[in-house]
Amino acid sequence: MLGTDSVGETLPKEESFCLRGHDGPVLAVRFNNPGTYCLSCGKDRSIRLWNPHKGLLIKTYAGHGYDVRDAVVSADNSKFASCGGDRQIFLWDVGTGRTIRKFRGHDGVVNSVCLGPGEGTLVTGGYDQAVRVWDMRSRSVDAIQTIKSFADSVTSVAVSPNAEILAACVDGTVRRFDVRGGCVYVDQMHAPVTSMALSHDGNCVLASCLDTRLRLLDKASGELLAEYKGHKQESAKMDCALTPSDAHVLSGSEDGRVCYWDLVEETMVESFQAHSGVVCSLVVHPDGDMLLTSSTDGTVKVWH
Repeated sequence: MLGTDSVGETLPKEESFCLRGHDGPVLAVRFNNPGTYCLSCGKDRSIRLWNPHKGLLIKTYAGHGYDVRDAVVSADNSKFASCGGDRQIFLWDVGTGRTIRKFRGHDGVVNSVCLGPGEGTLVTGGYDQAVRVWDMRSRSVDAIQTIKSFADSVTSVAVSPNAEILAACVDGTVRRFDVRGGCVYVDQMHAPVTSMALSHDGNCVLASCLDTRLRLLDKASGELLAEYKGHKQESAKMDCALTPSDAHVLSGSEDGRVCYWDLVEETMVESFQAHSGVVCSLVVHPDGDMLLTSSTDGTVKVWH
């Protein structure tokens, strides 16, 4: 049946809620670890905390001086970090809404933030062609490590289960840093990379490229395993993702669609109109039964 694979994975595509409140484009939407709530990051400089299961706004966080581009929630749900156009990384207390700390050091817009191993560190990437690592337990506001081996803006960062740092860049590369071994591995995509996602088994990297293609790589060898096309991406930064089973790949599109592909067959198995603007961000619930999308049209939508 269209929209399911051989093990019966259902692909969320029925709209449940439309979350309104941001004034302008919503650049990112992120679940917390168990998927009980989500954060949305706006060009209006605010971060909003939602209960997507009920379609309710819980709290609004204000403090950034420019657009907010990414956020990540700690495993215990007590803190989250955010980054954006003001070149800073904010660490927030979820309950009080206060800023615990601000990290400074990037010389340009900060595009992406993720948690390091054991959640003792934050990893960020930005316009200044650098990846920086920050110690959340220290009182220092300065980075403990800076990696500058890029030729353009770093658009997306991730940390693998074995503590490697991965970074995608507009220079057309995905780089993998074995910090402990002191090695770097470079995979050339031949097109600007705007986002990436790790497969849930940790073996593959999915890269979203500005030539309207998603590329799936073997993380260890860099071998190109698959390419996915049929959406539109020529100028916008958009998220890509994999379903929890790793059976399907998904991406937004500049024409407002969400597209699903079969991971192995590389065929598009589902496409639906989600927004009236570019689908900037999307994230699948850990259980696989819910999808969140955000758009330049100013909304976040919940799909089942």
